[in-house]
Amino acid sequence: MTGPQVEQGRLFRFRIRGKLIVLHTVFSVALAIAILLVLRRPVWDVVYESEARECALAIELLAASPDRAQSVAVTGIDVDTGTADQLGLAAELAERTVAAQGATVMSTNANGWPVATRHEPDTGRFLQATVHSPEARAAVERLYVLVALCLLVIYAMIAIIMEILVLPRLVYRPIERLYSADEAVQEGRRDDELIPEAFIPRDELGKIMQSRNRSILKLREQEAALNRALESVEAAAVELKRKNHLLETARRNLADQDRLASLGMMSAGIAHEINTPLAVLKGCVEQVAEGRGSIEPDRVALMLRVTRRLERLSESLLDFARVRPPSTDIVALQPVIEEAWTLVSLDRDAKRVRFINQVEPPITAIGDADRLTQVFVNLLRNAVDAMDAGGTISATASIRQRDEREWVSVTIADDGPGINPGVLARLFEPFASTRLDSHGTGLGLAVAEGIVREHGGVLLAKNAAPPARGAIFEVMLPITGPTEFDPGVGGTNRTPADTVDASQGEGI
Repeated sequence: MTGPQVEQGRLFRFRIRGKLIVLHTVFSVALAIAILLVLRRPVWDVVYESEARECALAIELLAASPDRAQSVAVTGIDVDTGTADQLGLAAELAERTVAAQGATVMSTNANGWPVATRHEPDTGRFLQATVHSPEARAAVERLYVLVALCLLVIYAMIAIIMEILVLPRLVYRPIERLYSADEAVQEGRRDDELIPEAFIPRDELGKIMQSRNRSILKLREQEAALNRALESVEAAAVELKRKNHLLETARRNLADQDRLASLGMMSAGIAHEINTPLAVLKGCVEQVAEGRGSIEPDRVALMLRVTRRLERLSESLLDFARVRPPSTDIVALQPVIEEAWTLVSLDRDAKRVRFINQVEPPITAIGDADRLTQVFVNLLRNAVDAMDAGGTISATASIRQRDEREWVSVTIADDGPGINPGVLARLFEPFASTRLDSHGTGLGLAVAEGIVREHGGVLLAKNAAPPARGAIFEVMLPITGPTEFDPGVGGTNRTPADTVDASQGEGI
């Protein structure tokens, strides 16, 4: 135990001892005062009664022989005869004495001494005797001093016995052991933190020490359990770290494989998208080859746009391989949709289908014009393929508020048979089409959904509410603000808003 700790322990023990000494002293002084107060009245009553008896004897002697009684000088006894005025009797005392008719009347003077008074009816004089015993009063004072000394001696003996024999064994040493054991707990000395049973007294303080030992043992058990739990956690953390490393390695491998799969699917999608421009070029080239005359300027401009579109499609494949996001510009949607319908009308037999473009020219969106054209080509071509018997396709657009941003909602609606409910839940998955023939490959909607998702938008599909017929595709694109692009194409990882309504209809 270090110096400051020893001093602190001694100071603690001295405070206990000081409190006990003060308690003993206050108790002893209070007991002495109580004893003296209790003895005072009986002792002084004894002295007074003794003096009163002597006073009565003196008055009897004075009544029997006044001359002799007055001639005898006794210390502390004064006798006298005379009238009431001569003796200085109070009127009330004189009246009582006369009323007593020769009997002795006892009273006290100003000093508290007993006074005996008698009246002789024959002579009319008063007899008075006063007794004062200084020896008895001195004896009483000595008695008080002796009692006080006895009390002091008894207190000193009790204090010595308590301080030497009782308190050290029953109070000071147990407290010192308790304090030392607590210091051992604070210093981490496990061997000294418990109090041995041999030093635990069989009293309330001993019960406290036993309770403390049980608490320490319980604490050590919980500490051991906590250490075991921490060891298990550390082992689990090491194992988790190892598994995380394996998972990270597997994630990178899966990302590479997913990237290759996405690249393959995009290649298939681009091959799918090339069909439309090639069909347009094929028609123009056949017209030139058959010698039908000169080509109209509109057809030449269309061939130029188609050629540039083929170039951009090939560049988009390279952009995907380099993980380069598409360009983002402010795109006017009305001409984009017109261009998409022009390409679809040349690629498909759309003579029986009437297209209505109700998109206002001022409506714009943020994105890549060529990629958005590809989206609407796929949606319009899907609508044309669904309406073998002809019908009407309409395009509308409106501005909406969503997630504290402004969005443009473009709707492509037809009055065909609608979407087969069995296909609707997986409509945007690759190869989900039920028309895998010369017209359908199952990639168009998957590619369109992937492009919309790249633009930070959402592609939704549902059937028209009865009694109306047909399918409705809604493209939601951001009007302004930054857009995060996803290099994947056509996957199934859509946002929570990408919901579809499985209404009635027939298969795509």
